Amino acid sequence: MEAAFETYGDDTLAAPLIVIVEHATNLIPPPMQATEEDHPWLQTHWGWDIGIADTSRSLIDETSSFGLFSRFSRLICDPNRKPEDGTWIRTDVEGYTPSFNRNIDDAERQRRFEMYHDPYHEAIDQALHKRLDMDRDVLLLSMHSFTPKLGEELRPMEIGVLYDDHEAIAKRVATLFEEEGFVTALNEPYSGFDHLIYSANRHGRAHNLIYLEFEVRQDLIDTPEKAKKVGSRIAKVLHKLQLRRHVRT
Repeated sequence: MEAAFETYGDDTLAAPLIVIVEHATNLIPPPMQATEEDHPWLQTHWGWDIGIADTSRSLIDETSSFGLFSRFSRLICDPNRKPEDGTWIRTDVEGYTPSFNRNIDDAERQRRFEMYHDPYHEAIDQALHKRLDMDRDVLLLSMHSFTPKLGEELRPMEIGVLYDDHEAIAKRVATLFEEEGFVTALNEPYSGFDHLIYSANRHGRAHNLIYLEFEVRQDLIDTPEKAKKVGSRIAKVLHKLQLRRHVRT
């Protein structure tokens, strides 16, 4: 286990799926510390993607795949954003500034890049190189979760399939999710065309892979038991997709 990431699953298997989880935890790694005022925010979607780590582990188990999970809160820096993005380190969370993000200077930004952001993405590159040396058939899947409600806006979809380059396979996956009983939407609640699938896009294009991002509504996966069940259902969908046939297209 590294400071920036942890792995899950067996990277010696040639399963056609690699799972990446950018917002897996709300951990504030030392020497940084969260204050009492920070803790409520860390428990919300601002601190992490609730339930998605357990969901992803279930998916990996069911598909004999391999995954990489962040080991730092998205409030430290967001591995699903470019470092140049204004939200890479958030200094405003609904009017609140986390204590560890106050008075951030360029040196601290660089430290976080070198300690967390860059090692996480380097680990993904290394895992993909190793996997591609075995077999070209790989689908890169970034896993996230979203709140049932944002402000006053209800979000009726249960799973969103986000894409930019791979519309045909995204539509096929969405159809299979509907058949599995999920209320499904394409490029909702966020859109791949709005540069909001940074990790999947970055590594998918760099390695010439098919890549997607799944967004799962948090109330479906907010306990380990519920998350395990949903992960198993997602695995069922991907088995039906016949991954090897699609990643060769």
